[in-house]
Amino acid sequence: MNMKHIYKEGAAKQSPVLLLLHGTGGTEEDLLPIAELIDRDAAILSVRGNVLENGMPRYFRRIREGVFDEEDLKHRTKELHDFLDQAALEYGFDRGQVIGVGYSNGANIAASLLFHYQESLKSAILYHPMVPLRNVPLPEHSSLKVFIGAGENDPICPPEETSELKGLLEKAGVAVEVQWERMGHRLTEQEVQASARWYKRQF
Repeated sequence: MNMKHIYKEGAAKQSPVLLLLHGTGGTEEDLLPIAELIDRDAAILSVRGNVLENGMPRYFRRIREGVFDEEDLKHRTKELHDFLDQAALEYGFDRGQVIGVGYSNGANIAASLLFHYQESLKSAILYHPMVPLRNVPLPEHSSLKVFIGAGENDPICPPEETSELKGLLEKAGVAVEVQWERMGHRLTEQEVQASARWYKRQF
């Protein structure tokens, strides 16, 4: 399989699978403590981005801060989607139970999966995501639920961006809950705790 990753079996055969997607410069180790907080019985598939930017792993290329290389984003989104199909076969987990948990660049690729594929993710927890692509019709997601953690003063992902993403997802039938913080682009303990409470209500 073509993406460096960690897989940890869940407590039960039908356990949800938390797909962990790090921020720029992170690794597949970064979000493991967060997965523990969200659901310690879940299976874990933590994936390292395949693109390097000045030696820092990412999931897709960008032209500059906040401007994505759209062709590469589409290509890498398909690569991740195909990898999930492969991993489900290899590890024997239920492909329909994958829940994306991404921060920053990882949240963007998770959002891109939702923009491109109808059933790639069962649900998603997105910390500080941006709108991955504009002017693309989203597939219908009437049973999907998404949690977004955002910063009112996030310099990389301004509040308007969060509101736009929420609107686009809702138009496609997604139930979206947003937790606002005031810690810039940082992933805060409060938003992680809020996402864990949200998760327990959903699942």
